[in-house]
Amino acid sequence: MASYILPFLIWRERHIPERTLVMILALIVGIICGFAALLLKWLIHLISTLVTSHITINEGNYLYLVLPAVGILLTVLYVRFLVKHNISHGVTKVLYSISQNKSRLKPHNMYTSVVASSITIGFGGSVGAEGPIVYTGAAIGSNIGQFFRLSPRVLMILVGCGAAAGIAGIFKAPIAGMLFTLEVLMIDLTTVSVMPLLISSITAATVAYVFTGFDVEFLFLQSEAFSTSRIPYVILLGIFCGIVSLYFTRTVNMMENFFRHRLIQQWKKTLIGGVILAALVFLIPPLYGEGYSAINTLLGNQPTSIANGSIFYNDRSSPWFLLLFVAMVILSKGFATSATTGAGGIGGTFAPSLYLGCMSGFFFALLFNTIGPTLGLSVKNFALMGMAGVMSAVMHAPLMAIFLTAEMTGGYQLFLPLLIVSTIAYGTIKLFEPYSIYSMRLAQRGELLTHHKDKAVLTLLKMNSVIETDFKTVTPNMNLGEMVQTISQSSRNLFPVVGKDGELIGIVLLDDIRNIMFRPHLYKKMFVRRFMSIPPARIELGMSMEEVMKKFDDTAAWNLPVVDENGKYVGFVSKSKIFNSYRRVLRHYSED
Repeated sequence: MASYILPFLIWRERHIPERTLVMILALIVGIICGFAALLLKWLIHLISTLVTSHITINEGNYLYLVLPAVGILLTVLYVRFLVKHNISHGVTKVLYSISQNKSRLKPHNMYTSVVASSITIGFGGSVGAEGPIVYTGAAIGSNIGQFFRLSPRVLMILVGCGAAAGIAGIFKAPIAGMLFTLEVLMIDLTTVSVMPLLISSITAATVAYVFTGFDVEFLFLQSEAFSTSRIPYVILLGIFCGIVSLYFTRTVNMMENFFRHRLIQQWKKTLIGGVILAALVFLIPPLYGEGYSAINTLLGNQPTSIANGSIFYNDRSSPWFLLLFVAMVILSKGFATSATTGAGGIGGTFAPSLYLGCMSGFFFALLFNTIGPTLGLSVKNFALMGMAGVMSAVMHAPLMAIFLTAEMTGGYQLFLPLLIVSTIAYGTIKLFEPYSIYSMRLAQRGELLTHHKDKAVLTLLKMNSVIETDFKTVTPNMNLGEMVQTISQSSRNLFPVVGKDGELIGIVLLDDIRNIMFRPHLYKKMFVRRFMSIPPARIELGMSMEEVMKKFDDTAAWNLPVVDENGKYVGFVSKSKIFNSYRRVLRHYSED
């Protein structure tokens, strides 16, 4: 097989320009990702239907105490013994591959997340399928690009195409798919990237339309027109959605840290997470799975149905009960989502943010209507606006949230309030969280590629590529004569002083000893330990390039030593080396 690939690649290079190839590949990626999205939705629906066929709506169902835990256990076994790689937090891993791994994803990522998330969600895991389909689509784009030996810059575009196609295919929302790539994955909108992103998104959405019809994801019929007199309440809803998003983000991070740092053994994570999830789903059945049926219930103006299958079924007629029940959903969703992923389930926070937004908008309108019966806020209109608001804030993607909400519900008549809620919710959470729920982990480690050109290029630079090791080392006990001999053999004017174990003790600058190095009578009287100096700062292996540049700015130095975690000398980093690498990377990734 390999003997046929190379001639084909050579033929392609001679006859198909790169830009034309990218357009063709974007179309192929869109088709494959469209079918992948259909397969994922079908598997989730199939598993969920099979395991919940005995669920009754008018009483509590003890199956809810078993099914979510069984799904997580099956997922953990599948990942551990068949996949043998960590495939959780799909969107974060796509961001990492773009920022730190030259947009390369492994071949198994093209299907493993589909299988794992189907099991998790089908059995009741309180997560979404969108994160896994983004991971799957990005892997499809990456591996197709790798087959054609394309550069990292082009691979980045194909990864974005796959991610956009995944969102477009699963939601039938091509514009939202493209905006997801631009806002969440932070790929620049250029003349090179815009057409491939559009092609893949439109293609995937077309595949979904062909095989599932032109129905929208959530049925929404606007029976109550929006009035401009409601704008003050829309503004308040935006602030409320921002606060709910902040609570959700902080809750998920807190729980993930608990599972990551406090529970080392996987069996403990699975046991505790499974118990938490099962208990929450039993008490609050709308937390089961993606929760899309609950969204359709609220958008369809049937709010009392939300308590179906719960132990609270008989109390659902009271508006105060509905308020309390929905408040429980809002407060517990973050715990259910993080318990699912922390225990080993596979899924994303995309659907949970939509779900939480719908609940928040419904709660907001119902609360005001209950307090002031003559107010008459449309609960389903506000539920729709809440979906855009919470998604905008959680993902830091207001444009995507606006268009996705409109595309998957057909609620274009509410475009103005969607704009208001999304913008205000996003502005509210930005006061407290500078990064989205997907990117904050990478940002904390300095591994996030962003739209900020300088920071993006520094992120793409690797420490190993700028360390220089051609410096002659000296010891503190060397005399001046030996020092002069070392200088004569070196082309540098800087000399690290190291101890017996290789630890960095200090440095010797040629300018500092120029006045004594030509005095032979001092050669055996002066020792390195007397005229060495302490470097103004040290750079540790593993530091981000942004931290390195801050060290240079703080010290005004042109060269700084690099040490490992034990303080042993590794080499030097110079400003000139960084600037040369910076220009090279900037030129490579700015080609249009």
